[in-house]
Amino acid sequence: MSILIKNGRIVTAAEDYIADIYVEGEQISAIGKNLKVDAEKVIDAEGMLVFPGGIDPHVHLEMPFMGTFSSDTYETGTLAALHGGTTMVIDFVLQTQGKSLRNALDQWKGRSNGNCYGDYSFHMAVTDFNDETKKEIQQFIEEEGIVSFKTFMAYKGALMIDDGQMVGLMQEVRKHGGIVTVHATNGDMIDSLIAKHRKEGKMSPLYHYLSQPEVTEAEASGRFTDMANYADCPGYIVHMTCEGALNAVRKATMRNQKVFVETCIQYLIVDASLYEEPDFGGAKWVMSPPLREKKDQTALWSGINQGLVQVVGTDHCPFKWDQKLMGKDDFSKIPNGHPAIEHRVELLYSEGVAKDKITLNKFVEVTSTNAAKIMGMYPQKGCIAIGSDADLVIFDPNEKHKLSVDTHHMNVDYSCYEGWEVQGKTKTVLLRGQVAIDNGEVKIEKGYGQFVKRNKVKGII
Repeated sequence: MSILIKNGRIVTAAEDYIADIYVEGEQISAIGKNLKVDAEKVIDAEGMLVFPGGIDPHVHLEMPFMGTFSSDTYETGTLAALHGGTTMVIDFVLQTQGKSLRNALDQWKGRSNGNCYGDYSFHMAVTDFNDETKKEIQQFIEEEGIVSFKTFMAYKGALMIDDGQMVGLMQEVRKHGGIVTVHATNGDMIDSLIAKHRKEGKMSPLYHYLSQPEVTEAEASGRFTDMANYADCPGYIVHMTCEGALNAVRKATMRNQKVFVETCIQYLIVDASLYEEPDFGGAKWVMSPPLREKKDQTALWSGINQGLVQVVGTDHCPFKWDQKLMGKDDFSKIPNGHPAIEHRVELLYSEGVAKDKITLNKFVEVTSTNAAKIMGMYPQKGCIAIGSDADLVIFDPNEKHKLSVDTHHMNVDYSCYEGWEVQGKTKTVLLRGQVAIDNGEVKIEKGYGQFVKRNKVKGII
């Protein structure tokens, strides 16, 4: 199919101009003023922004956790993402300790294959690095196109690896052209504080936050950057929340180290006061790391503008209310996670661009382009260029609307942002040359989303 998008204001990470985009098949074929082409479909985008489809590199769909599963499936999660202007997500495959990486990948493929509306890829979470796991790294990078390997510095006994395993993994990943990502919090300190608060009978959601003070994230972020520097391995810190952790990265960049930072939309716009909401309301915000203070929001916005924070994701990991109630009498049993996959693009535009905290170009950088570059998908994804995938968002920068459980498409029975007024709305979304969403109507079938094999990051970042 061919599509001509006329008169849109095209915004990329580097450019801002009015022109037409001609799409043939799955890719962008031409860009220019007043294009004279015959197209099967013409979309007039006058007055609209046109920018690359969003890439959310941090989601957890159908993830097993604390005896249950996150409530968005690959079907519902990728569709909700499309409604909000995100055309691709990267999910996490979690290795079971004692079993192979391949075993875990097969499980995740069993849930995702044929069920996605939007495009997707995987990070491989390594929870048991040993001689057998080490042999799988090259195969995952070169054959599967999975080039990012997630590590945890917390959740001992289930996900956490020690520093020796971390360095060994970094050395092997570097050798084959991949990148190591990390959940950087000090698990031993956190476990000690959780036990202390439980022993004292302090069981409300507030103590989830108080069990993970800023120092636990700042210390682990500094330790991770030091290990990555020693191993000469590109590093990527996921869901950074606070000033202390950002300062650890600032120190690392002074030695010209390749370390990248992702924050999440919630850490930019809400704070830890929400843990004191009445009637267990704070449970909606139980996630790890937790929400922080207003001074940390200021630091993260500054970090985006300074180039220290490259990506804004979501850590989308939704649980329905009855699942959250598993921890009603003990904060440590509340499933960790927050639904936001659908709202990231609109919230960041409304709270960032519309309020003059970031520029439009920076908005495109952190919602799409940087993730594509860091994770080995550029220029197939993350840009508007001839030959790139036609993943495009047509966006009304002026339309105001309210977020609500009554209108969102995520498979969760509450909205953390209930009644939040947003300026800017996703109107039409193209995925690989097909209109996927048009004014809220779904135009593609389940299974249209494809797995994206990614390239080695060496030479890209």
